[in-house]
Amino acid sequence: MHILTLTLTELLLAQADPAAGDPAAPQGFVDTLRNSSMVPLLLMIAAMYFLMVRPMMKQNRQQQDLLKGLKKDDEVATSGGIYGRIYAIDERVVTLEIASGVRIKVLRSSIAGMWNAPAATAKTAPAKE
Repeated sequence: MHILTLTLTELLLAQADPAAGDPAAPQGFVDTLRNSSMVPLLLMIAAMYFLMVRPMMKQNRQQQDLLKGLKKDDEVATSGGIYGRIYAIDERVVTLEIASGVRIKVLRSSIAGMWNAPAATAKTAPAKE
């Protein structure tokens, strides 16, 4: 039993310090990183950043620029699917005219995008032959 314990201890110590007698063992941080399993993990994190986080940040920036550039008489669509023309606007609330004389108030942050009625109807209208 004693011999088995000594042998296991020697094996564990040899694994803990592989560079003890091996001059070809990795010496620096870069070599250690190259031989470890951290590289695939770091590559996956970088790929997730460039494929998911960065485009989302760009989209948020575009939405903020759109909301800052809103002005009276712009035709917009809300995130709820309501189309209308901006009748009045302030810092937080936008009053939309959705039909002649029908006005609703929505939060400025609920504006999803610009909408141009003639261009939208021209694309969706069936061609007459």
